[in-house]
Amino acid sequence: MSAAAGVALWLPRAFYTDRVTHTAPRASTRGRDNGKLLILVELKGGNDGLNTVIPFADPAYYRLRKNIAIRREHVIQLDERTALHPSLEPLLPLWRSGQLAIIQGVGYARPNLSHFRSMEIWDTASHPDEYLREGWLARALTSAPLNAGCSAHGVVIGSAEMGPLAHGGATNGLVGRVEAPGSASGIAEPCGFQPPRVQRPLRMSTAFACGAFGASIERAMQILAAGGMSDSQTSQTSQTSQTSQTSHGSQTPAQKSGAVAAIRLTLNGFDTHRNQPDRHRLLLTQLAEGLAAMRSALVDLGRWNDTLVMTYGEFGRHPRENDSHGTDHGTVAPHFVMGGSVAGGLHGARPEFSHLDGHGNLPVGVDFRRLYATVLARWWGLGAQAILRQQFEPLPLLRV
Repeated sequence: MSAAAGVALWLPRAFYTDRVTHTAPRASTRGRDNGKLLILVELKGGNDGLNTVIPFADPAYYRLRKNIAIRREHVIQLDERTALHPSLEPLLPLWRSGQLAIIQGVGYARPNLSHFRSMEIWDTASHPDEYLREGWLARALTSAPLNAGCSAHGVVIGSAEMGPLAHGGATNGLVGRVEAPGSASGIAEPCGFQPPRVQRPLRMSTAFACGAFGASIERAMQILAAGGMSDSQTSQTSQTSQTSQTSHGSQTPAQKSGAVAAIRLTLNGFDTHRNQPDRHRLLLTQLAEGLAAMRSALVDLGRWNDTLVMTYGEFGRHPRENDSHGTDHGTVAPHFVMGGSVAGGLHGARPEFSHLDGHGNLPVGVDFRRLYATVLARWWGLGAQAILRQQFEPLPLLRV
């Protein structure tokens, strides 16, 4: 049994005891303010987009990467020009069902290739010469809370940094760091959030190769299982809910319907300056198997249709390989958006090797803030221009 399939089989059974397992996607029936969840997956270090979403039909790709290019006979072909890395095969069912969108050429003008500064730009949705303190999600959740029960609904798992939820009136406090079972990854929780206690601990299958990333996904699903269920499921899980109360007998914010609006997960290790092929293969395996398992769990939770999963990162890699069989920092990368309401397919701008800049980098095709505008305006129905401090056109990534 494949790793992802193994997790898909056992994860839902571990969430709830003595209840019927739902296996088909359903529309949300929640009566909360919005009912829609965002799960951000940070690809920390700068993912190599050209070996992730591969322009296999362009000879320039192979000229620039004589040692590390993915051979044409090994790629997973999506159309006549574009393919996926073979490690991303677990995402094919999502692609075929039209629930996976791939946005190519994502970046920003005048890019900064410092890890710290570029991640700060992505987290705050700022311009390269602009320094903002609040994360873009912190601004969104402060200006228009999505639930009256608590003014902060963001949870960060797998990183001690709040990233897009940093600062702001709603998310300016880290009140705990709880390690996921069997993992060194932590959880940072704003607004007095307490991690839910479940009847029995959940452990990732030993066949699941995600390590700390898998433990982060597990923790996120625990939180949703304990407090983010649809109204139709609440009566079936009263015993689990009772075990998730605080010592004072009151429910935690996560248990209130719709208390979590955004979850940020992190997969580390994408700064592949050396020996990229093997390292990148393992990273993309973790990503694909993790996302596939997450999708299965969200379906069982009844959350797939009202959840948007989106990858992001500070930058991509340089089109030309370096002398260490790796890649240096570059300007753009593709990103994935998946969910039951996603309009799948290829979006954005394909790599144009004939238009490399003076440093040999690819031009920006899609400003990353257009992804954020899509989340804010189209997904949550918020005023994206006020939050992003500039007008950015949303992308046609949703069927809603």
